[in-house]
Amino acid sequence: MIRLLALVAAALLALCSPAWAQDPPAAPVRIALWANGAPGFEGRRAIPEEAQSYWLKPVNDPSITYYPARAGRETGASVLIMPGGAHEFLVIKSEGDDVARWFNERGVAAFVLRYRLFRGKDSPYRFENARQDAERAVRTIRARAAEFALDPRRVGVMGFSAGGELARVTLLSAPVAAPGAGDAVDRLSARPDFGILVFPGPLHAEEQVTAASPPLLMVATNDDACCSAPILDLLAAYRAAGASSELHMYAAGGHAFNMGETTPMLALRNWPPRITDWMTDRGLLTRWPPEKR
Repeated sequence: MIRLLALVAAALLALCSPAWAQDPPAAPVRIALWANGAPGFEGRRAIPEEAQSYWLKPVNDPSITYYPARAGRETGASVLIMPGGAHEFLVIKSEGDDVARWFNERGVAAFVLRYRLFRGKDSPYRFENARQDAERAVRTIRARAAEFALDPRRVGVMGFSAGGELARVTLLSAPVAAPGAGDAVDRLSARPDFGILVFPGPLHAEEQVTAASPPLLMVATNDDACCSAPILDLLAAYRAAGASSELHMYAAGGHAFNMGETTPMLALRNWPPRITDWMTDRGLLTRWPPEKR
């Protein structure tokens, strides 16, 4: 009898629950940034990637992997996620795919960038090539915004460590020249509408912070010898310019605490909700498409 009642209760719960509570997340879709490979490096397109438990390398066919927002929760906002890895490899899971799924549950579409690695073994690339990949990715998201039911004015970037360096230049530096002859995608803006920098490294390009610079959320730990100073410098620049910025500097926890999934520090385990708070305060998580009046 107890077993029967439990089954009936489970069936009623399933009937009353919204569809997104029953359905699994949508399958990700990988999208090449250039149909024939990166201009000037087309011959390297077929070189395979190698993936291990948490990393991936090399990248010779730059791409974004699209993770749609949970059905029924769509906000229209999107974020381009740039994993770290010292520009030698990509921490593709904990700083990429897992982060994308975290955003999906909160109604944000996510795109994980596989960018070229200029410090990889025998790499023919430069940092400029990674910048081209990031800028092409932002433009590609905007080019396909209608197809994916996204707001082209709420496209952000999020970067971890080396990926934070790449996100920073995408946000604050003039775009590099598009490789090759360019196309309709390259005529779109490559400037993100907001940025989230998670323990970003010190590498950056020439930049000018103004009052119109994209809103910025930054997080690091005070005992991170590599990557606490860059966000303090950015905070000072944003404050001087009167631009919108928010910084969370935690006392301890070192580098690569990611979304708090493995750190023993309670504060760091609970930092990701600050993203939701910050995006909500910026009006980035409103209903999409807007309700007609």
